[in-house]
Amino acid sequence: MDFALNEEQVAISELAGQVIGDASTNERLRELEQADGPRFDAALWASLAETGILGAFLPEEHGGAGLDLIALGGALEHVGRTAAAVPLWETCGLGVPAIAEFAPASLAAEILPQVADGSMILTAGWHEDLGEPLLPSTIASRNGDGWELTGTKICVPAGAIADAFLMPAAIEGGSVGLFLVRKTGEGVGIEPLDTTLGDPQAAVLMALAPAELVAEGYESLQWTYDRAVATQCAVAAGVFAEALRLTAEYTKERKQFDVPIASFQAVAHRAADAFVDTEAIRLTSQQALWRLSVDMPASAEVAVAKYWVSFGGQRVVHTAQHLHGGVGVDRDYPLHRYFLMAKEIELQLGGTTRQLLALGKIIATQAV
Repeated sequence: MDFALNEEQVAISELAGQVIGDASTNERLRELEQADGPRFDAALWASLAETGILGAFLPEEHGGAGLDLIALGGALEHVGRTAAAVPLWETCGLGVPAIAEFAPASLAAEILPQVADGSMILTAGWHEDLGEPLLPSTIASRNGDGWELTGTKICVPAGAIADAFLMPAAIEGGSVGLFLVRKTGEGVGIEPLDTTLGDPQAAVLMALAPAELVAEGYESLQWTYDRAVATQCAVAAGVFAEALRLTAEYTKERKQFDVPIASFQAVAHRAADAFVDTEAIRLTSQQALWRLSVDMPASAEVAVAKYWVSFGGQRVVHTAQHLHGGVGVDRDYPLHRYFLMAKEIELQLGGTTRQLLALGKIIATQAV
């Protein structure tokens, strides 16, 4: 089996790395974080559209390049490495796959070209105050030929700047569905949230909000959620890889007793453990993305990737903070962003215990 990336996957990763890396410097991010308004780099978002990166992951029939989840994962890793202030994961990981796969042709033809040109930011609201993401308490009810949603989604990524939201909801009668809700719809309220990272999360309140059915059935929710999680794990892989890189560079330069602290056995052991965790996160994320990209069952692989991000990732960033000492908490130094991103991702994914419980259920079900 050949695990090498093909030319298209390598090319889009390199292009994304160049465009995102050139724009998301430490100085630029500090400028955005100190400015009024959401942490969003509109100029970089426009560059992603102009260079074709946003369109690369759309189906060819809607003007895209039709690249797969592995290619998307490569681009998203650069978002994590640079802590870029753009909703690439939210739009192309949370929003695009379900619309491209399930939405009526007329809806896909309206939404996806706007994604390609950068005029449409998508996201999804999976989290509520209570319950599991795949068992929503938000209610969808019919209104003539259309639908209306009532409920509240919390901690919606990029919710403060998104133009449309994918919303899982319970359908009266016992089914579930995935719906598109527009920001401008009547009955839609957006409450921006203050986060430690400063990213534009929001709570989305819906009171009989107009909605368009994208897909119905538990299988479609599982299909969409697996891709949302696997692509977020790709972002996380970049976060931890960069935290480890910064730590390696710092420990080679920082000296005690006239020698680099990287030569101390305790430091070397901590760094080695962080390297193992980082590679585990990268490999499990890639495995999940590969299986999803070829339409193989991947719920167990996604759960394993989530576990490594939640468990191993926290060990990586805590090691990075520890080995940096006081420098690690200096807001002028970039490491703090990766610690905050790691904690935010862990909370969004559900934490280590939750992942082990989910994985245990999958294993028990398969054993039966």
